[in-house]
Amino acid sequence: MRIDKILSDDKLHISFEVFPQRYGQPIEPVLNTVKEISKLHPAFCSVTYGANGGASENTVKVASYIKNELNTPTLAHLTCVGSSKDDLDEKLVQLKENNIQNILALRGDIIDKEKFAKKEDLLYASELIEYIKLNYDFCVGAACYPEVHPESKNQNEDINYLKLKQDMGADFITTQMFFDNSIFYNFMYKLRSAGVTIPVVAGIMPVTNVNQLKKIKELSNANIPSKFLSIADKFQDDKDSMKQAGIIYACNQIIDLISNGVNNIHIYTMNNASVAKQIMQNMSHIVNHKF
Repeated sequence: MRIDKILSDDKLHISFEVFPQRYGQPIEPVLNTVKEISKLHPAFCSVTYGANGGASENTVKVASYIKNELNTPTLAHLTCVGSSKDDLDEKLVQLKENNIQNILALRGDIIDKEKFAKKEDLLYASELIEYIKLNYDFCVGAACYPEVHPESKNQNEDINYLKLKQDMGADFITTQMFFDNSIFYNFMYKLRSAGVTIPVVAGIMPVTNVNQLKKIKELSNANIPSKFLSIADKFQDDKDSMKQAGIIYACNQIIDLISNGVNNIHIYTMNNASVAKQIMQNMSHIVNHKF
């Protein structure tokens, strides 16, 4: 099912993200993870583009399993940096052949800036979105940073690029992780004021060990509130307590979002099905509430 159709009603939609196995590693652990997550009946499950060293073809394999074996709506990530249009066409045809209807269109990380500047193919996510929409029939999502993309001069420039992604055909937006809901609410106000009207899915990351914090800061440019830093400082040497506290913090974020009319929530699972299960168990009555 297309995600734009899923998000078109006023119901609560909770989705989960997983990443494929590293290149050369067995696929079974990932498939076991997504099998457990599918039992939670997510609105959809997204698969990153070769995250943690995984080859891009593994994204299709995992996404295909979720869609065709588990009958769960699937969102496959796709990046354009370092890929020619022929490369992209090959991947897009492969996704279509595997019955995958949804793509999260991303630029991807620039490894060689000099080579990137000389590239004649697609350079940016907005161009990838436009290319997919002109040549294929996919529901296409875009990504955003509530706390400003690290390469943007300011938030106004950042939001203008999001408006461009919408103009190029993006059907919805998924945010990077954030830990302070007030930042998200402020971002949404500015986004809507700029004319970005497509659905926004709020990204939540349950931090279950303190080693994740440094990487989170590097990846998402997210501010870590002092109240969460206090939690991390208190429980950093107690693995089980830190996991429980991180899940509770994420649940509190989600409950606050839902209470303020945000019905689209995307949870970054880090391939930990037990964390996804615990979040859903903690909110069992809330997720069944009639919205």
